[in-house]
Amino acid sequence: MGLSPADDTAPAAVVRRQYLASAAGDLTALRATLAPDVEWTEMAGFPLAGTYRTPEGVTSEVMEKLAQDWDDWVVHDDTYVADGEDVVVLARYTATHKATRKPLNVRVAHHFTVRGGLIVRFEQFVDTALVRDAITP
Repeated sequence: MGLSPADDTAPAAVVRRQYLASAAGDLTALRATLAPDVEWTEMAGFPLAGTYRTPEGVTSEVMEKLAQDWDDWVVHDDTYVADGEDVVVLARYTATHKATRKPLNVRVAHHFTVRGGLIVRFEQFVDTALVRDAITP
């Protein structure tokens, strides 16, 4: 994104660090981007639907469970739209479901709210029917 170190608490930079930590499987670095009282919401209809709180809750109940159920889960974050503390990221999930061996390739939108250099809120938007198709034998 071409941001200087002085911009490392800018909302888009914080969100980008979260994606990079996730891609590297570095849950400690990922937790460092999340506020202690973070609200992380996976969309209704998604296998992990619900709202998770605390950095540890997010990584144990979302990231670690995705890794248990999917091979090569990748979030391809390609477009950022930032407006103050709000950052919307248009992206794509790709993965293969471990049980069905079916591939997933679906567009998503993520809405983050960043305050004080930490993610305080996340909401996922995804075509849950495509996810359901990949997990259904």
